Amino acid sequence: MLSTRTKSALVLIAASALSMSASAHTGAESHIHNSFLSGFAHPFFGLDHLAAMVAVGLWSALAARHAGPELLWGPVGFAAMLLVGAVLGLQGVALPAVEPMIAASLLVTGLLVVSRLRVPGLAAALVVGVFAVFHGVAHGYELAGDDSAWQTLAGMLTATVLLHGTGLAAGWALRNRQVWVARAAGAGVAAFGGALLVQMV
Repeated sequence: MLSTRTKSALVLIAASALSMSASAHTGAESHIHNSFLSGFAHPFFGLDHLAAMVAVGLWSALAARHAGPELLWGPVGFAAMLLVGAVLGLQGVALPAVEPMIAASLLVTGLLVVSRLRVPGLAAALVVGVFAVFHGVAHGYELAGDDSAWQTLAGMLTATVLLHGTGLAAGWALRNRQVWVARAAGAGVAAFGGALLVQMV
């Protein structure tokens, strides 16, 4: 019999996975970004972003020794560097291998969830932050020249924080009991990232 906390965590994971049939961001797609709402909605319908953001939250909760500031290093690092990457993209900065790095972010964060690897807070922020830059650049580059770019980015950043929170809540609820559920979700994210990488070869 599953506890109420475990059931709540499963609901959170399921809610985050509602867009699993949506296409991942591959760079070849064109997205309409023209408002706070469209920016907010994108992470929920871009499977790569949804998976990466929830996985960062899951890992942060599963790897933490206890509740406290260390829970936030990964999510804050990702959100902050996502914004940095978006600003670079808006300025027309083109980084190499953006799409492979986005796919790699899924593979790595998924494996971090599975392994529950514990690293110092700043290192955790740097690991996910490096990948977040590429997520941000992809969108900033698309939004360059759009009069509503900052509104769209604000919506995207808000959704990012909420998805990180969803992952944190689910991971914390599952970290002691039914942790296999979170690990299975991490394995799915890693497999998705690996599949994207194979397609790009």
